[in-house]
This record gives sequence, C-alpha cells and structure tokens, in this order.
Amino acid sequence: MNKNLEIGLLISRIILGLSFFIHGLVKFQGGIGNIAGWFDSMGIPGFLAYAVATIELVGGLAMILGLGTRIVAVLFGIIMIAAIFTVKLSAGFLGNGQMVGYELELILLALSALLALSGSRLYSLEQLFFSPRSQKA
Repeated sequence: MNKNLEIGLLISRIILGLSFFIHGLVKFQGGIGNIAGWFDSMGIPGFLAYAVATIELVGGLAMILGLGTRIVAVLFGIIMIAAIFTVKLSAGFLGNGQMVGYELELILLALSALLALSGSRLYSLEQLFFSPRSQKA
C-alpha cells in the first residue's frame, strides 16, 4: 500500500481511538450509572450504557494500539449510527440552539467506515504479531 496512505490511516486510527477512549473514560469517571439513567430517560435500555462505554474505552485503546482495528471500527460505526438516529437527528446537522447537531458523529462514522474498510497496519500490534514472517522483514 502507498506509504502516504498508510501514514494517513495511522493518523486516523490514533485520533479515532483517542477520541473514543476519552469519551469512554469520561462516562466511567462521571458515573456510568448516571449515563445509564440518561439512556433510560430516552427509552434506550440503561444496560447499553455499560456496553457503549466499555466499547469506547477498551475499543479506543485497541484502536490506538492497532489491535482489531476493523472490528473495533465497525463497533464504533454502530454506536455512531445509533447516536445519530436516537439522539441527534432531531437537532439537525448543526444543532438547534439547545443541543449540538450530529456533525461530529457523522465525522466519527466516516472515519470508522474508512478504517473498517481499509484497516491500518502501520505501527500496529496486528502487523507486529499477526503478519507472516516474510512481510515483517
């Protein structure tokens, strides 16, 4: 693959992973029970808050390290689609003055789709541990 493309995918992987990791960390630090209650208030089962926060936290770290990049990117994409359609769509693309819009979620969805389709092997644990010996040399 083109070296410049690989560098771009590496940057995308690290930024996406960092963004989700921090969002997951904040959910746990701020009280995951509060997030579960907020989910319940929107008609979403509260236990899903634990799943989302865990995927964000653990998946974010895995994404940064380049472990399971494509699978984690698909999970991130699912979370972003759910966030757009359950919470943000009614506010519009840029928001409605009371709530921000779904522009950030759409960008994170696009980055997730990019990494789900292409992967990112440069400086990844996948490359280090799961590549054939002939590719490592």
